[in-house]
This record gives sequence, structure tokens and C-alpha cells, in this order.
Amino acid sequence: MKKYCLFTLIFCLSVASWAQDTLRYRLDSLLSDPLFETSQVGLMVYDLTADSAIYCYNHRQMLRPASCMKLVTSITALDALGPQYEYQTRLFYTGEVRGRTLVGNIYCVGGFDPMLTQDDVVSLAASIRNLGIDSIRGQIIADRSFKESLDHGEGWCWDDDNPYLIPLTIGRKDNFTSTLAEEISRMGINLEGVQLMQGRKPAEARLIDVCCHSITQVLQRMMKDSDNFYAESMFYQTAASVGHHPATAVDARNVTKKLINRLGLDANKYRIADGSGLSLYNYVTVELLVTLLRHAWRTPSVSKALMPALPVAGVDGTLKSRMQKTLAQGNVRAKTGTLTGISSLAGYCTAPNGHELAFAIINQGILDKTSGKAFQDRVCQVLCGESKNQAVKEVKGAKKAVKKTVQRTKSRQSARNAQKPRGKRR
Repeated sequence: MKKYCLFTLIFCLSVASWAQDTLRYRLDSLLSDPLFETSQVGLMVYDLTADSAIYCYNHRQMLRPASCMKLVTSITALDALGPQYEYQTRLFYTGEVRGRTLVGNIYCVGGFDPMLTQDDVVSLAASIRNLGIDSIRGQIIADRSFKESLDHGEGWCWDDDNPYLIPLTIGRKDNFTSTLAEEISRMGINLEGVQLMQGRKPAEARLIDVCCHSITQVLQRMMKDSDNFYAESMFYQTAASVGHHPATAVDARNVTKKLINRLGLDANKYRIADGSGLSLYNYVTVELLVTLLRHAWRTPSVSKALMPALPVAGVDGTLKSRMQKTLAQGNVRAKTGTLTGISSLAGYCTAPNGHELAFAIINQGILDKTSGKAFQDRVCQVLCGESKNQAVKEVKGAKKAVKKTVQRTKSRQSARNAQKPRGKRR
């Protein structure tokens, strides 16, 4: 019986080794594409279940991640802030209420919430009316001190359609105080010579109301739609976690570097410029992306928030039209990235043997982005067990082979037992 168990174990290990060799062969074959005569690629696949790297190619080569930078931003933010974190826009007032007139100022303190809407402003205006006033004699002041005054990221191209990084906006437009004033007037409150200004809330100001959105709400739009404004907002939330006021991009980079060092890599080897991936100064490796994906997978609080936000192949987000009608559809959950000359994809999938995999692919130096996407899709299909349906057949064949071998071994064992001399019954 011991020999039978040992044989079965050795055979199963051999099948597993054969499957990995087959996977490596298929990935090697994809890398023989003429595409790589004129472009670069970094590729890494990690078996999370077995806790081992199963494929590495240029995994430590420095490449621009494009929007896969959003994975770095989101995992760092979830690690530093937690999934319960809330973006806050706060309303304060100074002065005093005389009769039904507020003689003082209204302060709108921005928290770089990208989800603020007209309805949120209506609710904030109603909270001012609830002070029991019908007139305001003072100013409405926008406090933008949450972050540094730079309205762009380091290394952004001047001729791109970049978002303005203002921490108090509605629909990305710098119109918060004017919209609030309109809503206050619409509610019947008289604005007596009120001016719209910028400034900082004084310490003695009293809180009126707070508008909140959760980090998980922001994460959904940021990852599914690859929204750059949402990503930069999250980048600065991370920066604010160190307690500096105003928060700076340098603060956010330092938080990211601390996490990278904690995970066993040298943060000084990478270049973190922004949170969205728009910057031409970002330089990372697929090894770094996979390391962060591993950390997220192993940390339940991070994984629980991140996984539902990732686009699903052939289903939604930026992967909705990719890998349809393949084994990767509904299986691959990953972040896409596209810049001029760059195409990237990083995330998770389940292998045919049930093992969870993390992978990262960065194509650089490609003039036709569709060629990079096609390569990434083929890699994912291979990881999910598809190669003209051959992978599925091979997996089933391996299972049948194991079953037949076990049956043959049992038959031989029974035959041996039958030949043994039987003891006499007394």
C-alpha cells in the first residue's frame, strides 16, 4: 500500500511538472512573435496557491506601466487607509446668527472627493438652511488646502487631455462655491453682498455638515473605467495619511515606497511619479506589480475591496470587449493600461487545475496598441487553459491517465494478494 501511495504521489507531481513545462512552452512560443523584434515586453506569472513563480521574462526590466499604475495606487491606499476610509467634504461657518441672519462666513473645505455631485451640493445647502437663517451677510470661501497647489502631475504631457487636480470640484469643474451659492439662493436664503473667495478655514469655525463617499465607491469607477481624476484623488488621500497639510505628491510616493520596502523589494529601484499612470516618469517592473497583487490577495481587507473593482474579461469595464468567447471570459480580472507606445495588463485568473494566478504584462515600444492587447489576451487564454481547446483536452487527459494508472496499480496489488499463501483456519 505504501508503494502504491508513493507511486501515485510521484505520478501526480510528474503531471504537475509536465503541466508547468507545457505552460512555459506555450508562453515561450508566444514570445517568438515578430512583434518583439522591435518592442520590449515584461511578463511574470505567479501561482498564488502554490506560492511560487511559474514564469518570468524580463520581470525586472524597468518599463512604463501606463494605467496599471492604478494598481500600485489602489493597493497602497487600501493598505494605508483601509477599506472603511471615507472622502469628506466639510461645511463650516464663523460669526454668529443674529435673528435669522448669519453674520459671518461659510467655509467649504475640500477633501478631493471626485464623486461630488449637484445633489450633494443641494444637501449641503439644506444643512445651511437648517441653521434657521434666511440671510447671510459674509463670504462663501473655498478651502483648497487639502493638497498642494499644483493642478497637474509630474511628467504629464502638456498636450494631453489631463484632469485639473483641484480638491473641491463638481464633475471636475471648478464651480463648487458658485453652485452652492445658487442652491442657497434657490432655497430662499438671501445673500447680502456675499462674495465667493478662496482661503483657509480658521480654527474656531463650527461644523455644519459633512458629505462622504467611501473609498470602495471611488475604487469602482477608478478601476473599471480607468478614471485618471479618481486615481489622482486616491493618490492624494494616501499622501494625507501621513498627517501633512497640505498633502503632497512626495508624501504619496513615500507611503508607496514604504509598502514596497515592506514587501521585500528595494523601492529606490523604481520611479513613482503619479497615481494614474499618465506620467512619462513612472518606471516599474512586472515583478513589482505581481508582488503588490500577491500582497493584496493575501490581505483579506484589501482583496475584498480590490477584486470587485477590477474589470472582468468579456464582461465589464475596460475589458468588456476583450477575450470574449474564450476560457478567459469571466475568469480574468485585471487592470488595463494604455499610453502612446505602451500597453499593459495585470491582475488575476484561475488556472485549469484550480490554482489562483497573479500575472503582469507590460508591452513597451509598440506603435499599434492592438498588437499589445492581442498578445496579452493570448497570454491570458493560455493561463486559463486555452490553446485551440488543446489545453482543456490535455488537462482532462492527464486526469484520465492518473485514474487509469491508479486502477492498474490496484489491479496489480490485488493480483499479488491473491497469489500469497492463505493461512489455515482452525
